[in-house]
Amino acid sequence: MSTIENSKTPSPEELRNDVSNFLRNKYGDRVIIPPEAERFGNPPGERNNDEKPLPHINFDLKPTELEAYLNEYVVGQQEAVEVLATKIATHFNRMKYETSNSDIEALVGNIKSNVLMIGPTGVGKTYLIKLIAKKIGVPFVKGDATKFSETGYVGGDVDDLVRNLVHEANGEIRLAEYGIIYLDEIDKIASSGNGFGPDVSRSGVQRNLLKLMEEGEVDLKVPHDLASQMEAAMQAQRTGKVERKKINTKNILFVTSGAFFGLTDIIRKRLNQQPMGFTNKEADVRKMPDEDIFKMVRSEDLIKFGFETEFVGRLPVVVSLNGLDVEGLYQILKNPNSTVILGKKRDLKAYGIDIEFDDAALRRIAELAFEEHTGARGLTSVVDRLLLKYEKLLPDTDLDHIVITREIVENSKAELERILTNYYIKSFQKRFLVRNNIVITFTKDAIELLQEMSRKKGKNIDDICSDLLTDYEYGLKLLNWEEFIVNADIIKNPKERLEELIKKSYEKK
Repeated sequence: MSTIENSKTPSPEELRNDVSNFLRNKYGDRVIIPPEAERFGNPPGERNNDEKPLPHINFDLKPTELEAYLNEYVVGQQEAVEVLATKIATHFNRMKYETSNSDIEALVGNIKSNVLMIGPTGVGKTYLIKLIAKKIGVPFVKGDATKFSETGYVGGDVDDLVRNLVHEANGEIRLAEYGIIYLDEIDKIASSGNGFGPDVSRSGVQRNLLKLMEEGEVDLKVPHDLASQMEAAMQAQRTGKVERKKINTKNILFVTSGAFFGLTDIIRKRLNQQPMGFTNKEADVRKMPDEDIFKMVRSEDLIKFGFETEFVGRLPVVVSLNGLDVEGLYQILKNPNSTVILGKKRDLKAYGIDIEFDDAALRRIAELAFEEHTGARGLTSVVDRLLLKYEKLLPDTDLDHIVITREIVENSKAELERILTNYYIKSFQKRFLVRNNIVITFTKDAIELLQEMSRKKGKNIDDICSDLLTDYEYGLKLLNWEEFIVNADIIKNPKERLEELIKKSYEKK
């Protein structure tokens, strides 16, 4: 029976030696793995003189310019846009000022303008920060706070968010050091204060994030990653040196967000205990909508909610976003930069079809989306659900334009059938006229019967007409007819009716 002599996890140095011996045995002394310090580059705070210059970032963007840009895309969030545009523009301009003036003494205990966004789902929290990152030109990474635990989560830990910035920056470490990390559902790592179980882990996640939100060094490669060791060896062999392998989080902006269910109760309780100048303050506070209550949040409320005091202190900028009513959703659709409408237009344009939405249709879509209770996300769900069959079947036609009306929104299936019926009937009529110089028309009951057959057979009406009436091309020519009306009886018994027509014609002669 064999035993494992040493089951402990090997240290990075042991791993390096093992890999070094393996490569030496295979390739000889030509391959050398550099020591730990060389692999990870300069000590923290030091930079190589030959580092590439920082790629262009819009550091000179003024708050009013960023606000104007955001207002082109976002509606109904004026206060939030103002705060975010001001604080984030100042954050980047201040970095520009400090990095371009090396003689300025660093401030001890300086706190970055990290952001906490409070608002219901689907109001555009992620969208806002993505727009800002795009406008400034910095990498953006989004993470879900619920996936973290104190000891990490499956596949990585909180440091992976920082590493992912380098990936988004195409390997440009210096650019990544000016990126934005967005953490959603941050409210889910608040503890309830009982001191055991999941709450201990949640507090641990907060403490782990503290290290990154202030200033810290993160290894770009996990120390126990064998692939990283070999990569360093090959790079050293090629170039004689290994580029810097750490990323500093000093200038990385952290933006967190959550819905914060239950926080309004904490705020209301505090407000009821304070003089507010109301005759009946308790009744007034109770009547105030949640979005107005959220705007009165203080640090003490967040601490009672379950956040560590130090964690709240690292999020000095608190922004409350408004929920979206029907009018807000409608304005999103009306916005010329609406991703919902522009996205659907591109979907159909990919098949050569221009699509328009009239105003009544947009209003009804907003009403249906409001019933979804998912904010702006409901708009995409409603539009996709309504137009899925259109997206599937219209490319089979040569229609190049369609207007989405309120009737289509209300009865999308019936309206699509009507559109396709008209198209395929006209297509058959046109072809019949060109080939035979005969004008053919259909009665209402004939069209209804064709629609029923189309549904049952899964074929379009043009193909069904071609199958049923192919003999009529020769037969009607033989009869010298210039016009012909197709009724339901002909659709039911095409051959019998044609034979009767020809027989009656010869009898008259």
